[in-house]
Amino acid sequence: MLSHPPGPSRATWASVIRKVLIANRGEIAVRIIRTLHEMGIAAVAIYSEADRKSLHVRLADEAYCIGPAPARESYLSIERVLDAARKSGADAIHPGYGFLSEKSEFAEACERAGIVFIGPPSRAMAAMGSKTAARAKMAAAGVPITPGGDASTVEEARVTAERVGYPVLIKAAMGGGGKGMRLVHNADEMPSAFERAQSEAARAFGDPTVYIEKAILRPRHVEIQVIGDRHGNMVHLFERDCSIQRRHQKVVEETPCPVATPELVRRMGEVAVKGALSVGYFSAGTFEFLLGEDGSFYFLEMNTRLQVEHPVTEWITGTDLVAEMVRVAAGEQLSWRQEEIVRRGASIECRIYAEDPIGFLPSPGKIEALRVPAGPWVRDDGGFYEGATVPSHYDPLVSKVSVWGPDRKTAIQRMRRALSEYVVTGIKTNIVFHEKLLAHPAFVEGRYTTGFIEENKDALLGYSDVREEDEATLAAAIAVAAARAERKAQRAEGQALEDRGRLSPWVEQHRGRVLR
Repeated sequence: MLSHPPGPSRATWASVIRKVLIANRGEIAVRIIRTLHEMGIAAVAIYSEADRKSLHVRLADEAYCIGPAPARESYLSIERVLDAARKSGADAIHPGYGFLSEKSEFAEACERAGIVFIGPPSRAMAAMGSKTAARAKMAAAGVPITPGGDASTVEEARVTAERVGYPVLIKAAMGGGGKGMRLVHNADEMPSAFERAQSEAARAFGDPTVYIEKAILRPRHVEIQVIGDRHGNMVHLFERDCSIQRRHQKVVEETPCPVATPELVRRMGEVAVKGALSVGYFSAGTFEFLLGEDGSFYFLEMNTRLQVEHPVTEWITGTDLVAEMVRVAAGEQLSWRQEEIVRRGASIECRIYAEDPIGFLPSPGKIEALRVPAGPWVRDDGGFYEGATVPSHYDPLVSKVSVWGPDRKTAIQRMRRALSEYVVTGIKTNIVFHEKLLAHPAFVEGRYTTGFIEENKDALLGYSDVREEDEATLAAAIAVAAARAERKAQRAEGQALEDRGRLSPWVEQHRGRVLR
């Protein structure tokens, strides 16, 4: 029995949201489309010229081309996305993650256009969009934050660092994913580190603003999933441990956190709910924390969207977060009270990337053969199919493999079995890396921090990692080569179709689809 009156019936929310445009691509667009179809909602895809034959386009009820391959001319264009929504008659837009998902301007534009944004209100997104502003708001709400402060000059940075004590981190105010971040051990390192952090922040986010934060040594990265409705109800769905990272990019996620006690999770959950309510938040969101070795935790940032790693939470709670986001966006109250959300078992997710194990550099190209893992308690959230091309223009995520088990030991064994079944040819992937990681004694025993991959790179990689300053040059060279190969393949395919004098098999099979 719920603690609040039931929300609108299906007939009510179905009358509000009948058709949804997914402002994204790849596996997350596919994942959202599948839930929409289960709910009886029509799904509209958008695609760039590079994604014309993508899986999300095939699965959608309608699809609209919104521009050339570069994201800034397609998936990042608010005007083009909204134009596709108007043409399709979509009632709502789900942003997925990445691209426009955390742009408050996009949510506001949807609101002005009378299109339901399946996500948080623009004002809450704006409040949490700047890390410096978010830190101040969370501190005021009683959420623990790491000592630190703003810094517009090297001298201000030095003063703040002396106050909180070295080592410190310089972080981009508008960023994430490790971009614009530098670890500084002493005052002598500050000038060059500050300049590099500002420069990288400006390139990556269009804003050079940075701030200083006390570095928590050997932390774990633990996050809390929250979701709320428009009526002031907010719950958390436990934690995810995302400490397995390479250069601040998550690689493996799991729940429960191997070292978190139920009491610690309860306290972190309460703090996250309190923080979300303090900015008028609703829909799905995630509070990221740094967890110290002594059990203390500090607010890192809030992701005002659906997380990449949300499947592990769905596994242990038996929920569909996308479906709940749709219901909340249509005005329904939450489906559960906090005490009704029960954790069962353990779940692990591995991100499968099209990347060369040497240096983790992107490995775009055509997938010649593909066999994804299956079986009891195994889930593959994929965005490609056999014969599809992984383009060089976007994040090279091929799929996310997640598993559930009654306990962590079983989940690890199941993931190892799933990875052994995963076959991809034509491109390079990080599957072998995951197999080594899951067999590593420190991971098996749950003894790891955010520095795990760097500390064990010889065992996990079998070589020294590519230096960060060399990566951009190598990646650029690979991108050029991949683009040339892509154009060559497209020309060859077009010539073959012309020679045969017929449409491609895909077009023949999907004549009924609306592809514009």
